[in-house]
Amino acid sequence: MKSSVENTDFLIIGGGVAGLRAAIELAPQGRVIVLTKDRLNEGSTGYAQGGIAVALSDEDEVRIHYEDTINAGDGLCDEEAVRSLVEKGPEFILELISWGAEFDKEGSKLDFTMEAAHSRKRILHSHGDSTGKELERVLVNKVRTFPSVSKYDFSFTRDLIIEDGRCIGVSAIKNDEIKNIFARAVILATGGAGRLFSRTTNPPITTADGMAIAYRAGAVLKDMEFVQFHPTSFYSTSAPQFLLSESLRGEGAFLRNINGKRFMPEYHPMADLAPRDAVARAIVSEMVKTGAPHVYLDLTHLEAPFTKKRFPLIYSTCLTFNVDITKDLIPVSPAAHYIMGGVKTNLKGETSIKGLFAAGEVACTGVHGANRLASNSLLEGLVFGAETGRTAAQYAVNIKKPDAAPALNKKNPETPDLDLQKMKDTMRRTMWDKVGIIRCRESLSEAKNKFNEWDHVLKAALLSRQELELKNMLTVSHLITDACLLREGSIGAHYRSDFKDRGKNWKRHTECQREKGTGWA
Repeated sequence: MKSSVENTDFLIIGGGVAGLRAAIELAPQGRVIVLTKDRLNEGSTGYAQGGIAVALSDEDEVRIHYEDTINAGDGLCDEEAVRSLVEKGPEFILELISWGAEFDKEGSKLDFTMEAAHSRKRILHSHGDSTGKELERVLVNKVRTFPSVSKYDFSFTRDLIIEDGRCIGVSAIKNDEIKNIFARAVILATGGAGRLFSRTTNPPITTADGMAIAYRAGAVLKDMEFVQFHPTSFYSTSAPQFLLSESLRGEGAFLRNINGKRFMPEYHPMADLAPRDAVARAIVSEMVKTGAPHVYLDLTHLEAPFTKKRFPLIYSTCLTFNVDITKDLIPVSPAAHYIMGGVKTNLKGETSIKGLFAAGEVACTGVHGANRLASNSLLEGLVFGAETGRTAAQYAVNIKKPDAAPALNKKNPETPDLDLQKMKDTMRRTMWDKVGIIRCRESLSEAKNKFNEWDHVLKAALLSRQELELKNMLTVSHLITDACLLREGSIGAHYRSDFKDRGKNWKRHTECQREKGTGWA
């Protein structure tokens, strides 16, 4: 495989809302390279339907948004991180609007809607249910105004380059070439880990790459047991899984079991607007009780013109699978959606490795605690993406550009004979069945034993994107499973059927580090 080297001031891995907002912040400070392993618009940002939460309506207050976020986090939120998010959120939304963002309006005023676990209507949306695409459009257009920013798509990051305990760049694969890119500061904005599970709302690229390469480099990862499962993804044996926004229930949709009975009032006082973890577990319970592979989401009592206008993407997508959401019940079941854990950072985006920063879903600031409040993720990407960009710029002031050492063009090492697709499929099913919505020591131990059988993959010399994705997925599956085993209690999105109470260590956080293993912070 050919090799080359390149120098830049700032390197951002990932092109979603957090990476793009960081790039905008860094662009006036020097040359910026944004690496994405697929097309720039193929990350989770563009798939975000429901909207972005912000306290801007007349009936809302920053204080109330703060309280709702804290409550959803089930006692494990970092209060300073939450305060930063909700207080800075409005100015970042107004900034987006000044850059051309078009949010839906009612008359001349912004139109806000309700979602689960919010006590006020504070969800801004665009084109009904395409908010993520609108944010992506605006941020990409803004980035294009800076000639200092270069975008390298289809560039897969193999590993971070660490020298004397400091991150000085990355080793990547682009066009069958190993490319070593050196930078004064590196930002991880690679998104989440949904593809570790066989049912997920996430796009194919979310294979936990950023978390895995940070872990291999020695960074601390935090709260990896907290994986959020979205209650309502479309269920069909012949259709792909896709998200059915929480805004559907915010606008009045009900959940019904296979027999047509509403069941959420029996599980939670907030009924269909309960926090996501509670709704997902209730759906699983109903599926077990009725022996059905799904439940139904019912919008048929809403006015058809309103439904079509408010949810045009969901309406048209379901219609392609012969489900008219204005007339038919929608088959749904939970799916992996978001990970609250990730690379441990402070509120400035600094990780435990000098020169390495992280923002967005790959990072764990503690803002989401044990369970993310709906529609806080896009806001997190904006607020902490910008903050991380500023921090990286300040850090780089006193850092010289590294001398780019020549990339070694070694003979390709032998790789084991792997059935990549079979291993991925088995791993994802194991994560769903054993490390999913409801866990216990027995199921987690079975998963851990299975992953241990594949440990030779972690030691193998792998070169292709497919091989490295498998390695990254296995690495992070191990970490999630170990953290789940350690936390002998149920809190937020982490539910142990053998430890239904919170447990004696419930206020503590779990941490994973290569040299130390998994333990309590």
